[in-house]
Amino acid sequence: MSLATTDLCDAHEGKVCVAAPIFRSFGGQPAFHGRIATLKLFEDNGLVRKTLDTPGDGRVLVIDGGGSTRCALLGDQLAALAVNNGWAGVVVWGCIRDSKAIGAMALGVFALATHPQKTLKKNLGDAEIPVSFAGIKFVPGEWLYADEDGLIVSASALHH
Repeated sequence: MSLATTDLCDAHEGKVCVAAPIFRSFGGQPAFHGRIATLKLFEDNGLVRKTLDTPGDGRVLVIDGGGSTRCALLGDQLAALAVNNGWAGVVVWGCIRDSKAIGAMALGVFALATHPQKTLKKNLGDAEIPVSFAGIKFVPGEWLYADEDGLIVSASALHH
């Protein structure tokens, strides 16, 4: 069974939303998929730690970081937390750091870029609300599929 984004787009034409090609893949798992969990925050990754410290159950954490390129919302410690708690991946509309270490982990990670600076930790932000960036909406509970060709979202689980 193929879960390639290209095959899924062909098989479910008109039923998937395709994200603008703005992300780079940094994780050791180049292809990943799962139900969406969301965070909306800005230059503060306190909620990222809190969320990744809970059971992932194969979900993908989608972080609306406002597209900030002034600090990193995910680093190797939080990525390791994600792996240990069963998260399939993390998509960041923003930056990550520790990219070499993250590249060695069994985790899918899409982000805009890398940045060495850490964030503030005020635990400000919202969880489990619909967020929009890259030209599409990410709704908690819907499905995200990502691989070398891009990122797509579907209201229901897909198969080819």
